[in-house]
Amino acid sequence: MRQFQHYIGGTFSDGATQFDSRDPATGAVWAKMPEARAIDVNAAVKAARTALLAPDWANMTATMRGKLLYRLADLVAENAHSLAELETRDTGKIIRETSAQIAYVADYYRYYAGLADKIEGAHLPIDKPDMEVWLRREPVGVVAAVVPWNSQLFLSAVKIGPALAAGCTVVLKASEDGPAPMLEFASIFDQAGFPPGVLNIVTGFGPECGAVLTSHPEVDHVAFTGGPDTARHIVRNSAENLASTSLELGGKSPFIVFDDADIESAVNAQVSGIFAATGQSCVAGSRLVIADKIKDEFLTRLIEKANEIVIGAPDDPQTEVGPLCTQAQLAAATELVSDSIVAGATVLAGGQPLDRDGNYFPPTIIDCSKAPNAPCLTREAFGPILSVVSFETEAQAVQIANDTAFGLASGVFTKDLTRAHRMIRNLKAGIVWVNTYRAVSPIAPFGGHGLSGHGREGGLQAALDYTRVKSVWLRTSDDPIPDPFVMR
Repeated sequence: MRQFQHYIGGTFSDGATQFDSRDPATGAVWAKMPEARAIDVNAAVKAARTALLAPDWANMTATMRGKLLYRLADLVAENAHSLAELETRDTGKIIRETSAQIAYVADYYRYYAGLADKIEGAHLPIDKPDMEVWLRREPVGVVAAVVPWNSQLFLSAVKIGPALAAGCTVVLKASEDGPAPMLEFASIFDQAGFPPGVLNIVTGFGPECGAVLTSHPEVDHVAFTGGPDTARHIVRNSAENLASTSLELGGKSPFIVFDDADIESAVNAQVSGIFAATGQSCVAGSRLVIADKIKDEFLTRLIEKANEIVIGAPDDPQTEVGPLCTQAQLAAATELVSDSIVAGATVLAGGQPLDRDGNYFPPTIIDCSKAPNAPCLTREAFGPILSVVSFETEAQAVQIANDTAFGLASGVFTKDLTRAHRMIRNLKAGIVWVNTYRAVSPIAPFGGHGLSGHGREGGLQAALDYTRVKSVWLRTSDDPIPDPFVMR
């Protein structure tokens, strides 16, 4: 039985109490996790505030911060395999994906390592001849980072990387559903040489941990990835400390295929977009918007591939779809399919939990052509459930795609370059992939609008979001100050 600890102020400690972590593939308890309460959260925030103001971090050059991030990147790369095994064990994500993703996480830290001493201010061509005015970018302060269980090492890297590059300090709350990888990451971070308290990692449940952290008076910025309901609580909590927020939330992303598309390529991308990661991805292409002319051919190929997907133990390298992370997700997926059938939708593949130990739900395809109000078209499934609707014209495709309260990602498959540009312009989404899907890079920001949140993660923009601008005025004249009752 593994025992994990919090990481606060550069030391490892037990939480106020503990809770069990269950293996999603078997349902068996395999580890004990520390459960943070207010006393733990307060200690973590205090450590972050102390580190923010301490000379060894506050006076550290940006170049030196970058070198520490490079060291962290190397350590992540060295430990990628063991971290991947741990994430697979605690969350049910297949080892094929966790291994590749965590190896790539190191590149995110390298990107922000290189960016640390390139976060620049500006000199302003001010309209007053006796003044020099420039802008300084300074760290926003103590950051509360809250990440979900899925892809948590990646989703934490796009917060920790830019925050530390900008000179902030961080308290990270790992999800209570599968926190082991982040608590293990603390041991790796500890080796990198950062001053104590620069990063603190805790885990626990909403009211006792998350709410205390996001409403804490010493927190300056809250960076959250998760669902809209929790985001609403966080925004309300931030009213207590007036912290700024960046929210990367869910989606109901359209996957649009025109009749001139390369069907085989589009089918493969759709499999990746909805069935990879067992559909547990905020950018999952969960709404197939397909041209009428190719609908039957496309679905025939897609159903064939869906039925051939290897479902199995997440630690088996041959597995392509593993279990859902929690029993609650399994119940939600089952309910969503059932409610959609009642609304008139037709299940073309999958649709029922598998009769085996663990939280297994098969790749599912639902035809909603006769059920425009089916819940699967509007409700985020966070599972391997694809809804299908068809269109005749480009205008209809745009209307269907934008008929959602979310606005995170979208995919367009067409060989028509001018059409692709029209779709890019007309789709209401923070990400548009053309003839590909589910591609990421540390260089490119991602995020959305509406129920998909606000702010961006990744790229230069993320680093700037962890700074605040200070305007500096320097008078260069030795003449007496003019009339004090007239604003300069």
